[in-house]
Amino acid sequence: MRHLRYYIPYLMILLTTGISTCREPYAPPAITSPNRFLVVDGFINTGANTVTTFNLNRTRNLGDTTVTGIPELDANISIVSSGGATYPLTETIGTGAYSSAPLTLDVTQQYHLSISTTTGETFSSDPVPCLTSPPIDSIFWRQPNDLTIYASTHDPTDATHYYRYDYNETWQHNAQLQTDWGVANGMIYAVDPSTQKDSCWTTDTSSNILLASSAAETTDTIAGFPLLRIPNSDPRVQFIYSILVRQYALTEGAYSYWQQIQATTQNVGTLFDVQPTQLTGNIHCTSNPAEPVIGYLNATSVQQQRIFILYEQVSNWTKNQAGFGCDTVEISYDFYNPFAYNYPNPNYAPWYFITFGPLVLASTNCLDCTMSGGTNVRPPFWPQ
Repeated sequence: MRHLRYYIPYLMILLTTGISTCREPYAPPAITSPNRFLVVDGFINTGANTVTTFNLNRTRNLGDTTVTGIPELDANISIVSSGGATYPLTETIGTGAYSSAPLTLDVTQQYHLSISTTTGETFSSDPVPCLTSPPIDSIFWRQPNDLTIYASTHDPTDATHYYRYDYNETWQHNAQLQTDWGVANGMIYAVDPSTQKDSCWTTDTSSNILLASSAAETTDTIAGFPLLRIPNSDPRVQFIYSILVRQYALTEGAYSYWQQIQATTQNVGTLFDVQPTQLTGNIHCTSNPAEPVIGYLNATSVQQQRIFILYEQVSNWTKNQAGFGCDTVEISYDFYNPFAYNYPNPNYAPWYFITFGPLVLASTNCLDCTMSGGTNVRPPFWPQ
């Protein structure tokens, strides 16, 4: 699941230097200063028996060449209720990711986040109420040409109004040529489900910020909110495609905060470019109130729904031609030891045996789907 760390990896201040005829290089303080501001990425999961995870990172400076945040290690982080109960989070060592035990929180209370670092800095959020995300009514798709996936929901209690979505998408991609054979230690062997490389699966997570609001409507209804457009003939829908959509309820303040992130990241051009403005969240540095902190605490349950789309269901979708551009080679083999393999060119691998004839090799990239990414392990949720 992607959260704030994917959107706010850097210091979010740009200085306008004006127009000058001088062409000498200039490094403004925002570029050269050593500031490393804390980024707090995550939300309190208010569902029953659920785990809450936060990622802590430090921003990079404008002049840095790295493109990721700097993990904040060995911090102490806890969820604190308005009644005084404390729920500590434990770091996955060396990652900056901190997770709770499975919790069932009292949703009638408010909660805040408490953080202390190894350098003695302390941080605290404003207390926030617990929200309940209503069930997703449907995830569906339409295809006049490209394929667009939509979400619909409604809250009969008229209490939500502000929503955020993200998703994981998984798709199957097969090797152009299928083979029953693999090679290891100079021997040909018969593949099984754990060693086959005919079928692979790739999973990706959403990168755009997806916000919806019913605040201006007469009912708390989100009808057909567009999540994702897949261009016609995209290889993700060559066989079976799946998307798991998650829905979060937001406070009005959290919604405004995510709108700011949405505007800055999309206007700049890429998610990892420097940000032109500084965001104001509800998390504060209590040991140094003047120090900015990047993040906005929200507490909500999560609703999710998965759908599958089959190639046979879409219209006018071009499929890659099996075997197109695949080179083959025929080689003789030892009938007394037919499974010995010593062909010197690693760009070829066994395809099939011709009865009483040669062994046919094919281009490795046509036989091995893992060369196109992903894994050859079938996901547990995948249809048989």
